[in-house]
Amino acid sequence: MAMKKKPVTGMKDIMPREMEIRDYVIGLIKETYRTFGFSSMETPCVEHIENLSSNQGGENEKLIFRILKRGEKLNLAEAASAADLVDGGLRYDLTLPLSRYYANHANDLPSPFKALQMGNVWRADRPQRGRYRQFMQCDIDILGEASCLAEIELIQATTTLLGRLDFHNFTIRINDRRILKAMAAYSGFAPEDYETVFIILDKMDKIGLEGVEGELLEAGYDKTGVERYLNLFRTVTSDTDGIRMLKEQLEGFLEPAIADELVMIIASVEQVKDADFRLCFDPTLVRGMSYYTGPIFEIAMDEYGGSVGGGGRYDEMIGKFTGQNISACGFSIGFERIIMLLLERDFKVPSAGTKTAFLIEKNMPADRLPAILEEAQKEREAGRQVNIVMMKKNKKFQKEQMQAEGYEEFREFFADRLG
Repeated sequence: MAMKKKPVTGMKDIMPREMEIRDYVIGLIKETYRTFGFSSMETPCVEHIENLSSNQGGENEKLIFRILKRGEKLNLAEAASAADLVDGGLRYDLTLPLSRYYANHANDLPSPFKALQMGNVWRADRPQRGRYRQFMQCDIDILGEASCLAEIELIQATTTLLGRLDFHNFTIRINDRRILKAMAAYSGFAPEDYETVFIILDKMDKIGLEGVEGELLEAGYDKTGVERYLNLFRTVTSDTDGIRMLKEQLEGFLEPAIADELVMIIASVEQVKDADFRLCFDPTLVRGMSYYTGPIFEIAMDEYGGSVGGGGRYDEMIGKFTGQNISACGFSIGFERIIMLLLERDFKVPSAGTKTAFLIEKNMPADRLPAILEEAQKEREAGRQVNIVMMKKNKKFQKEQMQAEGYEEFREFFADRLG
């Protein structure tokens, strides 16, 4: 049987041009986030299946790549179900592994702990534009900070990074899960129905207000309650005035401090931002993960037509490991989607200096080669990039190929003379 040369469905080979951009962006991410006090850390790509299947990951738990037990532990004959054959899985995000990491190492970490984690994650999803089954995530999280300073810094750091990558006119949408619940309670929905209602609400940008109304009624919810619920969305504005309006209208269902905190986050970020973006209140923003407990946010970018990142507060996840809740908030950028957008706009990595190619004639005498190598070494010691290659017959085409890789200067070395 012939070997297959294409990668597994939903995964991809990365060509040198894209790899150059990826390396540059990774370096810029680390450099930018380091200025905000974030420290790099890492977790294994494999997690305990019990952790991955703990009802923390929403729909992603349906997309786990499971790993079979090994050796004598893998007993096919005595397995009563598929669960008896599996003890691990590939991580589907970086938040749950970070929570386990913090629970395991809290005594050796500063408080608050500002974590930067980059790494591949895996989801058995349907591949499409900007979505793969293996992809890199880039997360920053602040653990142990209960105040909204965490949200402010996360938004500021992330938008600063996007600005340094020359993204403009993107939007940070922000909401709070507690506001979502207060709106549902005010409208008469039972707490056990909240998640179903939120799943339908999350379709607002695709099916509109009428579509949401139809699905809620089809799900059997009271028409009066549905109308009361949707009237909130018809009247609320996407600014701090909208938050204040809900604060008044939801009196008795929403703690005033929750609305005040969200207003403070928006006002603070607006005052210190140095990137070109819009920050708006969006009461329809849900975020799919059930572990979010407070403010949530998402990056919308017109040139992608969807989300290129998001995050929020998850104060109860670490407590699942330790029995004691720890304040936690994080923001993740869609690394693969950012790279895709940079490739589509023909992004050029800023050069640290001229890239030079030394083209050597094939019949170069052996005693002449060391002098060429020494000259290249001097150039490299001076901080320049030098690529030594053998000269091809079609020298014009060879140079064109290397120019496409960013080489601007060419020096030719022939057998009868040095360049």
